[in-house]
Amino acid sequence: MKKLLTTAALALALATPAAHADGHANSVKLQLQWVTQAQFAGYYVAKDKGFYEEEGLDVTVLSGGPDIAPPQVLAGGGADVMLNWMPSALAAREKGLPVVNIAQPFKTSGLMLTCWKDTGIKTPQDFKGKTIGVWFFGNEYPFLSWMSQEGISTDGGPDGVTVLKQGFNVDPLLQRQADCISTMTYNEYGQVLDAGVSEDELVTFKYEDQGVATLEDGIYALEDNLKDPAFKDKMVRFVRASMKGWKYAEANPDEAAEIVLENDESGAQTEAHQKRMMGEIAKLTAGSNGALDEADYQRTVATLLAGGSDPVISKEPVGAWTSEITDAALK
Repeated sequence: MKKLLTTAALALALATPAAHADGHANSVKLQLQWVTQAQFAGYYVAKDKGFYEEEGLDVTVLSGGPDIAPPQVLAGGGADVMLNWMPSALAAREKGLPVVNIAQPFKTSGLMLTCWKDTGIKTPQDFKGKTIGVWFFGNEYPFLSWMSQEGISTDGGPDGVTVLKQGFNVDPLLQRQADCISTMTYNEYGQVLDAGVSEDELVTFKYEDQGVATLEDGIYALEDNLKDPAFKDKMVRFVRASMKGWKYAEANPDEAAEIVLENDESGAQTEAHQKRMMGEIAKLTAGSNGALDEADYQRTVATLLAGGSDPVISKEPVGAWTSEITDAALK
């Protein structure tokens, strides 16, 4: 009952103009899905260049990491909005967390498998009998779906693949524990090259080229919050400023990388790595004005539903995305 009362009091507070006067109506907490790096440059640029400020917003960017699950942070009220890969978001939605995609700054997927060429792998059918490093925490879904479409079991054996649960580094490939590993075009692939491996020794399979790419790095909010006109207005301004940040980052990649470095409190990132990453990220955001392309969404859903005996989602999602925010933001 007490909870009901506080909810009612909160609803009342939101309904009163006073709530908007204290600035809370203009504060936005964004939960990133990984550590501070050029993958999130658009948001840091929007903050640094005053694009959020121009929209009257006070934005806090919360960095992520291996033990931070953005959907949990969003569910617990620790953030107003999160970045997430669509497979993870749709899986969370089907499990009862009503997240909604309100914008899609990334048009193209950066996910790929990077394999040693000397293993003889030339096509996905050559994965049979091989060990493949796959990230989990929601990132495994596109891979499992792809193998299902290829008719390859993920239970090992000569006709299946052995899935190695990959950590967030490239060691399994370098140490030959795996024949292939998961890499992002903008991050781990560069780490393999940095370790002294030449591109000629590798063969890569981009999910995008295999027709099993799923949407990455979308902006998500909770369905209930989107019912509040004040929150919706805040999101329109947030998306508009964020996309301005992304387009600036695309046009000025080196400056964007510098801005990211200034925001990296861990001090773990290097200038060379961030500049290369930003160059690759710009290829993925190119062609997006922030609005979700329905064909890309349908392909993502089809890929996830095609997961064979272990699909990521069991039915077509309803209400998992809205164009209302981007329609208003892009006017």
